[in-house]
Amino acid sequence: MFKTVARAVVRPVSKLVYRPTITGTENVPREGPVLFASNHLSFIDSVVITVVAPRDVRFLAKAEYFTGSGARGALSKAFFESIGAIPVDRESNTAAQDSLERGREVLEQAGAFAIYPEGTRSRDGRLYKGRTGVAWLGLTTRCPIVPVALTGTPELLPVGSRIPRIRPVTVQFGEPIDASTYGEASSARARRRLTDDVMAAIGAMSRQELAGAYNEPPPANVVERMRRALHRNDPS
Repeated sequence: MFKTVARAVVRPVSKLVYRPTITGTENVPREGPVLFASNHLSFIDSVVITVVAPRDVRFLAKAEYFTGSGARGALSKAFFESIGAIPVDRESNTAAQDSLERGREVLEQAGAFAIYPEGTRSRDGRLYKGRTGVAWLGLTTRCPIVPVALTGTPELLPVGSRIPRIRPVTVQFGEPIDASTYGEASSARARRRLTDDVMAAIGAMSRQELAGAYNEPPPANVVERMRRALHRNDPS
């Protein structure tokens, strides 16, 4: 009941207050499985997609958001559940595959699932190379992939902010890409080609500068920072 009421209230209120520019909703299938593949610029991206999409969308979120204690923990859990978040342990050795399996479960139940092919948030605003998990999901479930381009979300919720500011935000839903025409999920070539086409569609809408490399989260410690530096300087 809380989930239903929250969505019924949050969606219209958010649209009324923030007045996002939304285009291409006609490209989103209203029934059956659909995979949203979006660029990733801000923590609030998943909330924005959930609010503006013409479907109930599920997405992954850190398990910590669901396991806090006290009133604050309960409120966090209720909020993320209300907007369709699925908890995932990102510290697990199998986190990447676990995430894909959770997405597949949603799609196999004819639901809508959102994923960020870049893997993590772009800290410099450029569009990074897509990881092939998005293609694996599309090819495994044979569902359409709808590219999504977000613009303005870093200004909506800057790093370190807790309350969204009133700033112009644009959400574009591109034409669906038929994953079933690319081959089998077991084919690395098919996964790479489909992923590149998805990223090209996102880039055409967002008009971001292309980074030409994979995005990586900030190094967790000095050892990781040194490892990355040595890798970059390795001539092989």
